[in-house]
Amino acid sequence: MSVIVSDRRTLIVGLGKTGLSCVRYLCGQGRSVAVADSRQQPPGLDELRRQWPDVPVHLGEFDADLFAGFNELVVSPGISIATPAIKQAREKGAHIRGDIDLFSEAAKAPIVAITGSNGKTTVTTLVGEMARGAGVRVAVGGNIGTPALDLLADDVELYVLELSSFQLETTEELGAKAATILNVTDDHMDRYPTRMAYFQAKQRIYNGCEKAVINLDDALSQPMARDNLTFRCYGEHRINPDTFSLREDEGHLWITYGFDNLIRADELRLIGRHNLLNVMAALALGDCVGLPMEKMLEVARTFEGLPHRCQFVRTVNGVDYVNDSKGTNVGATVAALDSLRPKQGRLVLIAGGDGKGADFEPLKAPVRQSCRSVIVFGKDAGRLQDTLSGEAEVRRVADLAGAVREAAAVAVPGDRVLLSPACASLDMFSHYEARGAAFIEQVEALS
Repeated sequence: MSVIVSDRRTLIVGLGKTGLSCVRYLCGQGRSVAVADSRQQPPGLDELRRQWPDVPVHLGEFDADLFAGFNELVVSPGISIATPAIKQAREKGAHIRGDIDLFSEAAKAPIVAITGSNGKTTVTTLVGEMARGAGVRVAVGGNIGTPALDLLADDVELYVLELSSFQLETTEELGAKAATILNVTDDHMDRYPTRMAYFQAKQRIYNGCEKAVINLDDALSQPMARDNLTFRCYGEHRINPDTFSLREDEGHLWITYGFDNLIRADELRLIGRHNLLNVMAALALGDCVGLPMEKMLEVARTFEGLPHRCQFVRTVNGVDYVNDSKGTNVGATVAALDSLRPKQGRLVLIAGGDGKGADFEPLKAPVRQSCRSVIVFGKDAGRLQDTLSGEAEVRRVADLAGAVREAAAVAVPGDRVLLSPACASLDMFSHYEARGAAFIEQVEALS
């Protein structure tokens, strides 16, 4: 084992995009760092050795004695802070941090911070586009795209960050200008010992926050500590002053603010009622940081959404096919089922993969109300079949290609085939994007 010299007091735990961004930032600050990763060939290793050859790298099983030799650990979000070597280092006085902690100390422009079990990438991207539409020099990243530390620049006027619960675990005081938890449903139960632990991680987004944007339809989005906070709210049936909501008026569904109609739902290119909530959240966040409403509405009208998130693929024999591969947890699939049932038909749901220990019970009612059939595949196909067999016809197949063929055979004109797996993809695919691309390919092959 290499001897750690006394000035190397910061250990970056985990490489990949985030770990590399930490190396780049800390070395740029003149700090001496070392890196540890449990993998023998972690992503970014070649770049690390090429650009920072003097940075010590420790690969393989984490060594508690090694970790204890540092007074600061910067832990990548993919690594649980409950890892024994990290816990022991903390017990011996090490400060456990993450890249978002480092970012918040350095950022000179206001921060909009967004988390939630579902919708956060759509809302983050939309707020960023709204800021650009208003002529603001904005940097967007965090849990999507560019790591937060790589966004830092003197000319940035606004930062918009998507943050995962994993990133928030190691964030002490974010100090966002505006922050939100869009919603909380079971996710990552393979990492968190309880639902409360997951909820508490999300709550850290409000630490040091100036304005909290609250989803009135989800009590778990509300901050537990409210001292010195101001609020902006939204919800489906919440017509109140200073609140974004929905209402039927003059034969149309409108997004409203206070008692004023802002934009008709049918003016938006996003599909699904849950996306109306996403638009309201984006408008509320933008309003909190002074983006002009008219500019935000202009962007909302043209925003087409993101791939693999309730993405219309094509219509075949009178049946619409929708790719919601990003529906990697139960809450996302419930939202899709509630939002996407066609007016003249039923849904044929394709679900399955790695359920991450989640409870599938919340799927029962929306499946019963909306689905003609459910096609299941992947690691947790059996659990899904056992849970949903009393609510709709459930068919089990070997893979996604078989699921698309089976769905095409079951669906009738007016139906909608929805890939919204309620599960992670890693049992059969490299990521949810690969699963969504495979679905699109199979749908395009239908005659």
